[in-house]
Amino acid sequence: MSANLTTVNPPARAFDQRIRDTLDRLEHDVDAWFATADPAGLPYLVPLSFLWDGQALLVSTARTNPTARFLEATGKVRVALGPTRDVVLIDAEVREVIPAAEIPAEVGDAFAVKAGFDPRKQRGAYPYFRIVPLQVQAWREANELAGRDLMIDGKWLSAPDTDRSPAAG
Repeated sequence: MSANLTTVNPPARAFDQRIRDTLDRLEHDVDAWFATADPAGLPYLVPLSFLWDGQALLVSTARTNPTARFLEATGKVRVALGPTRDVVLIDAEVREVIPAAEIPAEVGDAFAVKAGFDPRKQRGAYPYFRIVPLQVQAWREANELAGRDLMIDGKWLSAPDTDRSPAAG
């Protein structure tokens, strides 16, 4: 007896719909995978909660953790959101490191509500990192691979309400 292994994939989303879906994921997802590396290139991967402000991701982790050390040393990060069949990949850079005591109250409060923890109340230094996307890719199935680049050089390629340039911030 042979099984029918044919899978019917949904049609590819329109390009602007992919951007809207990506922005929705950035706004509503709580956690993502953050890949950093030490200056010699040794990789490190960790899940972190984040807050999206429309231009940048805000994360916080203990200053002594490898992620914080590598973000400060290299300024580079790759972020992955979503499952493998609805993935968003973001290549980004750190634009600002903000001590927890200096984060504006409304930003710290918004982060704490979304993340479910408040770095300002942690023992030890938990700086915030403002991470700005430079390249964004998103796809669900092979039929979306050709148009997976949604942002290049910090500029959205198209879509309503995406004319702002995160790299400029």
